[in-house]
Amino acid sequence: MDAIPGIGIKDYEKYIGAETVRRIRDKARQLRDLHIVNVNSTYYGGGVSQFLSSTTLLMNSLGIKTGWRVVHGSPDFFSVTKKFHNALQGADINLTDRKIQLYEQVVYENALRNHLDHDIVFVHDPQPLPLISHYRKDDPWIWRCHVDLTRPDKKVWDYLLRFIRRYDAVILSSRDYRQDLDIPQVFFMPSIDPFTITNKELTEEEIDERLEHYNIPTDLPLVVQISRFDRWKDPEGVIEAFKIARKKVACTLVLLGNVATDDPEGPAVYRSLMKNREERIIIISRQDSALVNALQRRAAVVLQKSIREGFGLTVAEAMWKGTPVIGGDVGGIRYQIRDGVNGFLVSSVEEAADRIVQVINDPDLRDRLGREAHESVRRNFLLTRSIEQDLDLIGAIKPEFRLSDAVKMYE
Repeated sequence: MDAIPGIGIKDYEKYIGAETVRRIRDKARQLRDLHIVNVNSTYYGGGVSQFLSSTTLLMNSLGIKTGWRVVHGSPDFFSVTKKFHNALQGADINLTDRKIQLYEQVVYENALRNHLDHDIVFVHDPQPLPLISHYRKDDPWIWRCHVDLTRPDKKVWDYLLRFIRRYDAVILSSRDYRQDLDIPQVFFMPSIDPFTITNKELTEEEIDERLEHYNIPTDLPLVVQISRFDRWKDPEGVIEAFKIARKKVACTLVLLGNVATDDPEGPAVYRSLMKNREERIIIISRQDSALVNALQRRAAVVLQKSIREGFGLTVAEAMWKGTPVIGGDVGGIRYQIRDGVNGFLVSSVEEAADRIVQVINDPDLRDRLGREAHESVRRNFLLTRSIEQDLDLIGAIKPEFRLSDAVKMYE
């Protein structure tokens, strides 16, 4: 298959250098006979779908056939899997037989519709996890969990283990999420694609057009949080921090979110926030990648005040644009932000408010944090790093290699 039109590995050379591009091409060339598939629960909304969209395109451009399947399910199914997601991040759940039966039945129906006879199968997060039970597994299956597994609910984790143990390896976003498993665990952080609509360069005129389209005022510094409408992102805490901060510095808050198809709690969270809307607290529910880009570039400061966070791609996106980020001192955010060097980590509403005031009032600090933030993403969190890690893992799990080789590389 010829390389697909559009962005390819050569376009990354200005960011990662010719030697890294050559190395990735050489690794991909050895794997061109493979057919790979990814399975997750939604085509849009949230970081996993963004990551898969770019990953599958770049892998195909390298000559490796890489597909992407999405689990289909009823609202009841996604209500159950959202509860599993929350439980993996530490929330309580009433794990009933009815929930289990619904979960397993819908996954079984998806197994009948999808013929996963590929050389390697990557299954993402808990929604499609039991698929492995319904195939004669002749080739490697990898489970990639993108959520924060610091303190998973024991009942749910023990239940899901019956499926997890069937996989050949597990990919987690951080060593902090390591579990007691008898199969290999590797630790790959997600990454961003600098060429998407969300991340590509914008002119000042293009930024102005998007903000004017949504009637977002720019006469005062913008404080922005962009994420799914999810309690784990603590939008209420963001609003509270903003209200404290604006007593000391004039500014405008923009909360931009979307509702993923696999997250039935999102609309309720959005509705609960609407009571806070006012002239200087703007709450928008839109799937508009150009607006995300414009806000992250024009913001004086971006917040990601999460309570739990597997990684937090919106942190890397804002940092790539040279915007200071104040993030919750949790999960994958800790691996992106070095406190006081390329952003700030906070553990309370009051700390967040203090940092908002500090960043807005100090242009030199904003510039320094922004430069360091951009460079740290260039070095560590561009898509090419993830692609190379995947190529190494894929190469190691081919029959003539041993999976332990990949584990040694990335543990």
